[in-house]
Formats: sequence, structure tokens, C-alpha cells
Amino acid sequence: MSAADERRREASLKSVVDNLAQVTEQTQHIVREEIELAKAEVGQKVASLGRGAAVGVAAGIFVAIGGLFFLHFVAYFIWWLLGAPGDQIFWGYLITAVLLFAGAGLAGFLAYKFVKKGAPPVPTMAIEEAKLMRETMTSGGNAPTLGASPAMSPLPTNAKPTHPTDPS
Repeated sequence: MSAADERRREASLKSVVDNLAQVTEQTQHIVREEIELAKAEVGQKVASLGRGAAVGVAAGIFVAIGGLFFLHFVAYFIWWLLGAPGDQIFWGYLITAVLLFAGAGLAGFLAYKFVKKGAPPVPTMAIEEAKLMRETMTSGGNAPTLGASPAMSPLPTNAKPTHPTDPS
């Protein structure tokens, strides 16, 4: 083998090694970005759930206090309707309590059904991006990408994005 052939072989091998290192670096970068996207998406969903729960607790406290006064009214009203003699107001409170326990049983049953139907927060955007990335890698880089940087995107820099934009 001549010296020129040896130099070409070494240059070709160096080019392959450089390209492999570049692909490895870009793949690691993409994986890190996908992990960060998933963390951010789940964090936003958990924060939103937390705010909703806090406001719901505040509303529940106000409803509970208002409900207490309403229940006193209902107990006195039932006592008045029954026409119980003298100071036997406990009958109104007893009937009110039985109605409350029946309502609590129904509410507990419905709550169980709603919680059972609910799903845990899932990073749907990150999963979709990972599927597109896998599709891109298996199809030889011809599939569209959603969040890839312009340097790594197979689309020209003047191309329109392939994902829908927010209508609001």
C-alpha cells in the first residue's frame, strides 16, 4: 500500500471517528433536552394541581361554615314542622344528621368513582417528541421534528414549523 493510500485511509478513519463523536454528542444533547422537557411539563402540571387544590380548600372552608348555619336552620325548621312538644328540638337535629350521612355516603361513592377514573400527570409533549425522535432515527432522518434546534433540524431554516400553534 502506498503512502498516499495510507494517508487517505487515516483521514477517512479520522473523519468517521469525528462524525461518530459528533453524533454521540448531539444524541446526548437531545436526550438531555427531552429529560428537561419532561421535568418542566410535569412540574407545570403539578403546580397547577397544587394551586387548584389550595383554592378548592379555601372554598370548602367557606362552604362548610355557611353549611353549618344552614343546618341549624334546617334542624329548627324540621322541629317546627313536626310540632314536637316543648324543648324536644333534638328530633330536628336527628333527622338533619340522618340526611347528612346519606348525602355523605353518596358523595363518597361519587368521589371514589372520579378518583378511580383520573389519570396521573403524564408528560405528553415529551413522549410525543421522543416518538418523533425515534421515528426520525429509524427512517434515516426524514421525519419532521417538533422542538429540535435549527442546527439539528432536517428542515431548511426558512421552513414553517410542523406543529400547530396555539390559537389564542
